[in-house]
Amino acid sequence: MALREFCRNHFGENTREKRGLRLLRDWLSPHQREQFDAKGCFDVVGCDTGRRYRIYYGAAMNVHELDDGDRLRMGWCFVPQGSLVAGDVMLAQKIALETSESGALSIAKRFVPRTNCAEGPT
Repeated sequence: MALREFCRNHFGENTREKRGLRLLRDWLSPHQREQFDAKGCFDVVGCDTGRRYRIYYGAAMNVHELDDGDRLRMGWCFVPQGSLVAGDVMLAQKIALETSESGALSIAKRFVPRTNCAEGPT
């Protein structure tokens, strides 16, 4: 019984999704981690333009450029190749915007966000 409980706890925390989220959280700044824990999203500043982007939990159509009033301005869809879990995709998006913003946006597909609510896009 104890072994079964150990396996359930250990392997439940060791799924691809859980590992991806742990890796993402390890790469977030303290402020980004606080945002992510509270709202399921975090803000990133682009390295080339200084624009702010909000990355929402998800694996596609989850990056939104913000205007000066924190309103969603434009959506950007870019994802790494392969079958990755949301945490891994979000980490790749964060790193891309912080280190090669213009390169990431050059391959991204633009879209118009459908909401400005605090819960994120619909």
